[in-house]
Amino acid sequence: MDICDYLARRGGAARSLELQRAGFTRTRVGQAVALGVVVRTRRGVYALPGDGRVAGALAAGGRLTCLSAAPIYRLWTLNVPTGLHLSRSHPTHTSGVVDHGRPKHPRHPWLPVLGLADVLVHAVHCLPELEALVMVQSAVGAGDISRDFLYARCQGRRNGRARAVLDLVIPRADSVLEVLANVHFARAGLRVRRHVYIAGVGEVDFLVEECLVVETDGSTHFEPKSIKRDQRRNNRSIVGGYLVLRYYYEDVIHRPEAMVAEVQAVLRVWRRPTNSRLGDLFA
Repeated sequence: MDICDYLARRGGAARSLELQRAGFTRTRVGQAVALGVVVRTRRGVYALPGDGRVAGALAAGGRLTCLSAAPIYRLWTLNVPTGLHLSRSHPTHTSGVVDHGRPKHPRHPWLPVLGLADVLVHAVHCLPELEALVMVQSAVGAGDISRDFLYARCQGRRNGRARAVLDLVIPRADSVLEVLANVHFARAGLRVRRHVYIAGVGEVDFLVEECLVVETDGSTHFEPKSIKRDQRRNNRSIVGGYLVLRYYYEDVIHRPEAMVAEVQAVLRVWRRPTNSRLGDLFA
C-alpha cells in the first residue's frame, strides 16, 4: 500500500510506530518526506500536507471532539473550525486548543477521534446554539444517533442549555438552511408547516400561515436547469393561490432578521382587505 493511501485512511496522519507496524520502514518514510508528499509535523508524527486536524490531535496527545470532529463524521457546520477541540487525559494549557471532558462512550475504532455521542454532547455544551444545532440535526437526520439518546445524556440543571439546543431539532431537514430558517420563523411566532406537498408544484420547504410558500435554496439551485424549474414552480404556486418567497445562503445565515421581516411584511399585505391589497399592487 502507498504511504499516502495509508495516511488518508488514517485521517491524514499517523505516528511513526503505526507506520512501522504497517510495514513502512524509516527509509521509506524518509523518502516520502524528501519528496514532499508527507510532512513531519513533529517528532514521531507524520501527515499528508493540508488539513492538520488529526496530526494536531496526535501531536497534542488527545482525540478530536466537538467542532474539530465534525468533518470526520460528515456533520453540518456553519463555520470552518479554528483551533482544535480535544479530549485529553492530562490537559495542559496549549495555545489554540479547547479541552473537553474525557470520553463516556465508545471511541472511533481507528482514528484519534471520540465517538459520535461524545462529540455531540461536547458540542451542545461548548458551541453557540445554532452551530451546535446544525451538527446535532445532521447526525439525527442521518439516523446515526437519536435525539432521545442525547436527551438522556443531558439531564440535570446544569444541562439546561444543552437540552434547549436539542429542543430545536426537527424530524427532517434537508439542509442547514432549513434548520436555521425554521428556528427563525418559530421564534418570530409564525405558524409554519414543513415539507408540504402542493398539487401541481410538489413538495415545498415551508408553508407559512397556510398562504405563503418559502423556499430555502442552496448552491445547486443556481444551475440553469434548476433556475428554470424553480421559476416554473413559483408560477404554479401563484396560480394555485399561494404567495412565494425564496431565500439563499446569505439571507438565512447572515441576514435572518431581514428575511423574517420580509415574510412578516408580505403576510401583513395579504391579510388586508382585497381592495386594499389590489391598491398596493397597482399603485
